[in-house]
Amino acid sequence: MEKLLPRFLEYVAIDTQSDPYSKTTPTTEKQRDLAKKLVMELHQIGMQEVSIDENAYIMATLPSNMDKKVPTIGFISHMDTSPDFSGKNVSPQIVKNYDGKDIVLNKQKNIVLSPDYFEDLLQYQGQTLITTNGNTLLGADDKAGIAEIITAMEYLIQHPEIKHGKIRIAFTPDEEVGRGAHKFDVKKFGAEWAYTMDGSQVGELEYENFNAASAKITVLGKSVHPGYAKDKMVNAIGIANEFLGLLPPNEVPEKTSDREGFFHVHLFKGEIEKATVELIVRDHDALHFEARKQLLEDIKEKLNKKYGDCVNLQIDDQYKNMREKVEPVFHIVEIAKEAMESLDIEPIIKPIRGGTDGSQLSFMGLPCPNIFAGGHNFHGKYEYIPLESMEKAVKVIVKICELTAIQIK
Repeated sequence: MEKLLPRFLEYVAIDTQSDPYSKTTPTTEKQRDLAKKLVMELHQIGMQEVSIDENAYIMATLPSNMDKKVPTIGFISHMDTSPDFSGKNVSPQIVKNYDGKDIVLNKQKNIVLSPDYFEDLLQYQGQTLITTNGNTLLGADDKAGIAEIITAMEYLIQHPEIKHGKIRIAFTPDEEVGRGAHKFDVKKFGAEWAYTMDGSQVGELEYENFNAASAKITVLGKSVHPGYAKDKMVNAIGIANEFLGLLPPNEVPEKTSDREGFFHVHLFKGEIEKATVELIVRDHDALHFEARKQLLEDIKEKLNKKYGDCVNLQIDDQYKNMREKVEPVFHIVEIAKEAMESLDIEPIIKPIRGGTDGSQLSFMGLPCPNIFAGGHNFHGKYEYIPLESMEKAVKVIVKICELTAIQIK
């Protein structure tokens, strides 16, 4: 475990922010900087069949050390960080023996990580926390997962007395922009099932996620001198606002939880002659999800009838709820649950209020529940991760490998 922290700190120092507007894979070339380092490290610790393809997908193998057939399983994490917040010049702070009080991230900017606002901090009194310096995100999503997987593989290599089957690992680009599994070669990976190490707090075990779509609303208006605009001007900004005003006001991220879906506007820009709105649509229930998309279509039709075909709507499905693919092979969830319980970790089984590579991979033929990596407050300056949570994640990976071998008769 002594290499876990320095490993993680080396990874977060490399800027791997992805770009939703790029058409390439990876969406940013800087993701290859980390990819190259990981390939070298996998060779160094003794992994076999280490490969990286033209799209920067990394795969490697830990061969079975058993003389009987055991299912090949996998562990997956992503290399990129969110485009929502800077990942350049990440400079983590190490807070040892956390005392439960405010942590000053940036004194100059008066940025404070406080348990008064982030109550989860109080769970980690006495532990070692890794935080940001208030200027960037940290990158625990998902470089913690990468560090945990590599550390677990190294541990298994150094402890051959722990019996396990063939283990495959993979690191992907562009998960944060919804493309992490787009070019993942499931056949080449060759696992019967896998786990993404991409969850948050200790104990999280997830096999249900949102159904997801993106939507783009474009309104075309007509600009006329405001003094003579009656019955002539068509103000695209006003119509776009009217469109948003017809959405349910309480069905937004900041007012929903658990299995409640939402509409989330993340971009609005416009002038009188053209306004553009980008939003995402999320719901765990497939029927409710379709109803949300239909509501957008209905609003478009209503406004076009009122103002005359000036509203265009484009909806693109992004991913589906992986529950329908995981439930038929539910033993893979039970193995992870047993692994946690054997380590005195209480499993927290709940739906993901987001997406994961595991969703797409499950529909590509690789059932893939999600397991905690240990971090909190992802995608922003208040992100932090306890070192002890990362250590527990490593132990869970090792135990899953062990249990999978033991349970095969």
